[in-house]
Amino acid sequence: MQSLYQIIMLILDVAWFIMIAHIIMSWLISFQVLNLYQPIVNNIWNGLNRLLEPIYAPIRRILPDTGGLDLAPLVAFIGLIAIRIILQNNVALFL
Repeated sequence: MQSLYQIIMLILDVAWFIMIAHIIMSWLISFQVLNLYQPIVNNIWNGLNRLLEPIYAPIRRILPDTGGLDLAPLVAFIGLIAIRIILQNNVALFL
């Protein structure tokens, strides 16, 4: 059962890394450091959006409209951290 715990934590770590990359890239695009007309930037951005949109879409439906501020990545990120904390506090169940 410990290997199941480690696999779940690995998946959460990968999801955390992808979310951080998406958040940082969105800031760089917003501040015009990165340009979406560059093919590699556009491919990476589209790939990250395709990976994370199934997570963000249900959250966006629940959250109120905040105009240009998208809080879905923040809520998803906090949820991911909460899941990690819950799993780490209950690691005895996997042993």
